[in-house]
Amino acid sequence: MPDVIQLMTNLTAVTLTDEAPYGLIRDAAIGVAGGRIIWVGRREELPQDIAKSDPVDMGGRLVTPGLIDCHTHLVHGGNRAVEFEMRLNGASYEEVARAGGGIVSTVTATRAANEEALLLDALRRADALIAEGVTTLEIKSGYGLDFETELRMLRVARAVAARRPVRVKTSFLGAHAVPAEYKGREDAYLEEICIPALRAAQAEGLVDAVDGFCEGIAFSPAQIARVFDVAQELGLPVKLHAEQLSNLGGAAMAAGYGALSADHIEYLDVPGVAAMARAGTVAVLLPGAFYTLHETQAPPVQALRDHGVPIALATDANPGSSPLTSLLLTMNMGCTLFRLTPEEALRGVTVNAARALGLAEVGTIAPGQRADLAVWDIEHPAELAYRIGFNPLHSRIFGDPA
Repeated sequence: MPDVIQLMTNLTAVTLTDEAPYGLIRDAAIGVAGGRIIWVGRREELPQDIAKSDPVDMGGRLVTPGLIDCHTHLVHGGNRAVEFEMRLNGASYEEVARAGGGIVSTVTATRAANEEALLLDALRRADALIAEGVTTLEIKSGYGLDFETELRMLRVARAVAARRPVRVKTSFLGAHAVPAEYKGREDAYLEEICIPALRAAQAEGLVDAVDGFCEGIAFSPAQIARVFDVAQELGLPVKLHAEQLSNLGGAAMAAGYGALSADHIEYLDVPGVAAMARAGTVAVLLPGAFYTLHETQAPPVQALRDHGVPIALATDANPGSSPLTSLLLTMNMGCTLFRLTPEEALRGVTVNAARALGLAEVGTIAPGQRADLAVWDIEHPAELAYRIGFNPLHSRIFGDPA
């Protein structure tokens, strides 16, 4: 047993193991050494070699795993506030596009920004998440859509982790949209820009997973499969934006590649759910985009439950469809818009979000796990999803950075 660096007592532990609702332990203690959890349980059951350490009284507070935002687009240039205002004043999508709005405006702004400017803006957004107890987050590329800018975005994502006490997993999203210079030539874009940039990003150690947008306004399943074939060749896991606006069978296709997750999935059908269940693919729900876009078709939550598909929640933080940097609000939205239970919402931003990123050492409170913890001034974990616009975080503990 290593020397105990910290023994926390007088707390309620929300372990999120499967032993009880929330894995909740009242009057608990947590022992941490070397950035790892070495013991958790009822205080009266503390082993003698841990109990002799000087305890830190947590004041009866509630402790959960550090929160995980498993789907974000935090790195980008500019914003779309003017476009937002135009839409509210009655402008059509075509009128917004003619005025330079939409993803084209974000691509233009991102290409024009250097790494320092992109990092400064990304850190502001990351700080908002960290302030709500987030200890791990995912960041995608996808607003460069050219060779150099896609790699620049991923370098900035890596720099976020170097500048802040947060773990960052990167996703290469070169197959996000077709840039204006390749309009009508999707396959040429994939061959000449996307796939070469993916290979370069992997060679530079910038990418942890490969993502794509499978939709009528983006890429077909067959086109995404070309990118995923390269990902498999490079030994990289895949995930997919799928079935957000229509059902093209993207989730089932991604499950065939053993995808970590299929995200959005409002139009997912039961065969797609079954395919995800067989593959162990996590369903990542993004209520911020559903809210912003005024969608009416909710994802098939009951079918996901019936088939045992793990459900995660994420902000989808992006400048167009989900300018959201609050994971606590995301939890509330998951409950109010998609009818998740508060426990499902909490598991969705901890243990299931970890699975969506292929991480095994975060997301629960258990011996051997990294000591990524959030300490809350609340009495019951349901309060995290219940309140709106309120942050009860008392403190955040960031464990072993290795």
